[in-house]
Amino acid sequence: VLGTINPVREYIREAHKQGCPVLVDAAQSVPHMPVDVQDLDCDFLAFSGHKMCGPTGIGILYAKKSILQAMPPYHGGGEMIREVHLYESTWKDPPYRFEAGTTNIAGAIGLGKAVDYVSGLGLRNIQEHEQELTEYAHDRLGKVKGIRIYGPENPRTKSGVISFNMGDVHAHDMATLLDEDGIAVRSGHHCAQPLMERLGVSSTTRASVYVYNTEDEIDRLTESLERAGRIFKL
Repeated sequence: VLGTINPVREYIREAHKQGCPVLVDAAQSVPHMPVDVQDLDCDFLAFSGHKMCGPTGIGILYAKKSILQAMPPYHGGGEMIREVHLYESTWKDPPYRFEAGTTNIAGAIGLGKAVDYVSGLGLRNIQEHEQELTEYAHDRLGKVKGIRIYGPENPRTKSGVISFNMGDVHAHDMATLLDEDGIAVRSGHHCAQPLMERLGVSSTTRASVYVYNTEDEIDRLTESLERAGRIFKL
């Protein structure tokens, strides 16, 4: 929602001091910046396929090898069995013991190609492009009458996400007007309703940038918001 880049390494270090394993939800970071699981020292890290320019319905779960070796399988099926006897069974080594049944082969191939594509562009290059666009967007959108942007004020310390409201216009109405101008945004709680309550709003409109977006598109978004302001007399 806010684009905040959290100090995950520090969180993990403090959790480990208490003997707690840590799973990092990196769906919103892996496609946008370099992530090193060994540097983070996380126990698990997960991210989705479709946020990596890949297919839906598939993702990646990283886990430390020592943890996987100590874990029993959570469900059974074909391809994860080593031997089956009447009163006992043994499992294959990780990761195969956790991949019961027929896997999403087509999805895995598509995700692999997406990872190759994103890696070929260079995650550091993607991050720099996003930061430049986010900085430009903050400058342009911040001058729109009636707008309120949520999250870190310094665009260089956040990801390419800009959540905002304009006056008392509902986010869904704002998204509908932007859609009429061919601009795709998200509106609503963004899977973070407690945060909306903390911010004291019912919802926000969220614009996001990625490697394929341009400054011209930010200009079009700005013009569309100015049009919306005139319609709603802000």
